[in-house]
Amino acid sequence: MTAPADQRTADDIATLRSWIESCGPGGMVFFGGAGVSTESGIPDFRSTGGLYSQKYSYPPETMVSHSFFEARPQEFFQFYFDRMIAPEAKPNQAHKKLAELEQRGVCRAVVTQNIDGLHQVAGSRNVYELHGSVHRNYCTGCKRFFNLEETMQLHQAATDGVPRCPDCDAIVKPDVVLYEEPLDEEVITGAVQAIAQAELLVVAGTSLVVYPAAGLLRYFQGDKLAIVNLSPTSADKSADLCINAKVGEVFGW
Repeated sequence: MTAPADQRTADDIATLRSWIESCGPGGMVFFGGAGVSTESGIPDFRSTGGLYSQKYSYPPETMVSHSFFEARPQEFFQFYFDRMIAPEAKPNQAHKKLAELEQRGVCRAVVTQNIDGLHQVAGSRNVYELHGSVHRNYCTGCKRFFNLEETMQLHQAATDGVPRCPDCDAIVKPDVVLYEEPLDEEVITGAVQAIAQAELLVVAGTSLVVYPAAGLLRYFQGDKLAIVNLSPTSADKSADLCINAKVGEVFGW
């Protein structure tokens, strides 16, 4: 008789946890997407109720593109501050466990598609942010740095909502990778090296449809690949373990 789905999931979670605990030093790498942060109250993009299913004057893909930022900065920042940042969000169990695993020497690195910075807030240090971070903002003129709080203040003070540098009046742009923009080469190199050196790669909370980020999985040459996601992914067939569960549930020990 086949075990009930919930029992199979529990068994699979136990298997993954045992793999993690038996990893050698720096043997695990975690590759995460939006599903890692949804349990912190940050909406994802592609699920039901996600940003891409909501209605705006323009498609969200358009509104977070470089050309839209250049042509319509007021509407870009209205969408960005309304929907792309969550300053009150706190790390969840997955963020905390990954930080603990790094401190114990198990987790070599976190490679994330998220821009919320919650891995660092939880205590992780070796984090490769493929798509940048809302916590870093730069003047497009003089290159002065602004943190998130400062940028939000500039946004709120501006009559048109466009944050501008108090030194040179140029727009302050979030250090996030917009559509039409390349990923940071240094970040990519670090992520590739980490993935290539891993014995266990855990891919969690991502649909693996965003490239080039999803393409980094091809550099994995280790022993075990585990996928944790609420919906199927393109990597499921090549995975050693697929778990249909929330990321926080899997990392809640």
